[in-house]
Amino acid sequence: MTFRRLLLIITILLLAGMPLLALAAPAAQVPALPNVTVGRIGEAPVSVPLQTLLLMTGITLLPSLLLVMTCFTRIIIVMALLRQALGTGQTPSNQILVGLSLFLTAMIMMPVWQKAWDAGFGPYLNGDIDFRSAWDLGTAPLRAFMLAQVRDTDLMTFAGLAGHGTYAGPEDVPFPVLAASFVTSELKTAFEIGFLIFIPFVIIDLVVASVLMSMGMMMLSPVLISAPFKILLFVLVDGWVLTVGTLAASFNGV
Repeated sequence: MTFRRLLLIITILLLAGMPLLALAAPAAQVPALPNVTVGRIGEAPVSVPLQTLLLMTGITLLPSLLLVMTCFTRIIIVMALLRQALGTGQTPSNQILVGLSLFLTAMIMMPVWQKAWDAGFGPYLNGDIDFRSAWDLGTAPLRAFMLAQVRDTDLMTFAGLAGHGTYAGPEDVPFPVLAASFVTSELKTAFEIGFLIFIPFVIIDLVVASVLMSMGMMMLSPVLISAPFKILLFVLVDGWVLTVGTLAASFNGV
């Protein structure tokens, strides 16, 4: 008998004897995991895995909430249009513009967030009110800020798309209608500010192009010549401070 056949027979005997050994061995007592619930939605308990899922879902939605519920949309669009009007390409970079927009958004929204904390979320963490009351009181300042920026035409447009008529008061406006109206109003306001920013730089481009054409310098790019003049004009009028101050003052109810 060769070694290979002997090894095969031993393997077969071991496989055949495992079920018998399992039946002969006493069953191990595995302790059951406790059913832990640390939260409730209404009267129903919420388990730890479900709470973790809800928390991770909320974290992924934070960037979207930042875009549709704060002044970040208007600020970043105006900054991007300003860079395009200056004709400086990717200077300042996207990271710098986003960072400046985030800090400016935090400064503008700080009074709103402070009111929301003092009215709802702070008392809830102290145990003075329940979550439903804290949510209503905490979101009221944010809704008031969004309603102050919304145009009536945008609000009525999305109310019609949602199948609603006129609303009796601001508290009756559903959040999806309010968010959509707020975003479109912010886009319109941002492009209006961007148009006003573009006008002086377009005039400089026209003047430089006319001078170069009158001098017969057709092969020289007007953009290359006008860029230093636009940067000089922007620096002389302290353009960054003027732009940031105008943006901060353009929001109602702050």
